[in-house]
Amino acid sequence: MSASSDNLLLRVEGLQKRFGDNVVLAGADLAVPRGSVVTVMGRSGTGKSVLLKCLANVIAPDAGRIWFDGRLLSADDPKSRAEFRQRCSFLFQSNALFDSLTALENVGLPLEQTTDLKDREIRERAMEALRQLELDAHAGSYPSQLSGGMQKRLALARAIVTRPELVLFDEPTAGLDPLRRNAVFSMIAKYQRQFSFTAVIVTHDVPEALAASDRLALLDNGRMCFEGTSAEFAASTQAVVRGFRDSAAALAGSLAAIRRGEDIHSDDA
Repeated sequence: MSASSDNLLLRVEGLQKRFGDNVVLAGADLAVPRGSVVTVMGRSGTGKSVLLKCLANVIAPDAGRIWFDGRLLSADDPKSRAEFRQRCSFLFQSNALFDSLTALENVGLPLEQTTDLKDREIRERAMEALRQLELDAHAGSYPSQLSGGMQKRLALARAIVTRPELVLFDEPTAGLDPLRRNAVFSMIAKYQRQFSFTAVIVTHDVPEALAASDRLALLDNGRMCFEGTSAEFAASTQAVVRGFRDSAAALAGSLAAIRRGEDIHSDDA
């Protein structure tokens, strides 16, 4: 890991997870510098979301170690896990908003569940979060009354209302068109700098991740086959990195060859 250990907010070593005979994580490592945006990429089904859920303690890993702010998170140390949950937020792929709650109530819910704040203080904090994400005019609206982009901002408002140091983003652009993908990554970058949290994102959107991230990691066969800066990822000559990064260019080349009437073998396509 090239990042200085003193500057790491999150460090993962040898994380393993299997479901029956299916080995999803086979010793994954990850270094997340404090105050950075780190994106974990990989093909669909490679275990990116499983990795994130292990970090968030939604799923228990079979083996490996996770340090947060220099402290080992252990199942035998519930205090460290409780502290981690207070300092970390998770933004779900589906936003996971409650349809029966207004925008204000959705944002205030984490404060109700994790703090001893009075109702008035919760409302003030929730309104401030909505205001910061330009949603205060929709405080009384329900998620179904908001656009997709506004729902994404609402989910982020709920994630940051507890003032976390770390926010985990699970496929935040899944199912979105290119313009909306750009908008979501821009939103994450903007508010990450505004609120100074550390962000870990899992995605397979290469161009957007290259533009928005400080560091990138590529998960393949249950391990990180690459960790480094965006510039290092763009310049990497590793076969796995090139295959993932340059897949669009490879497709364009294959289509051009097909149009010229050339025979394309199935293992090249």
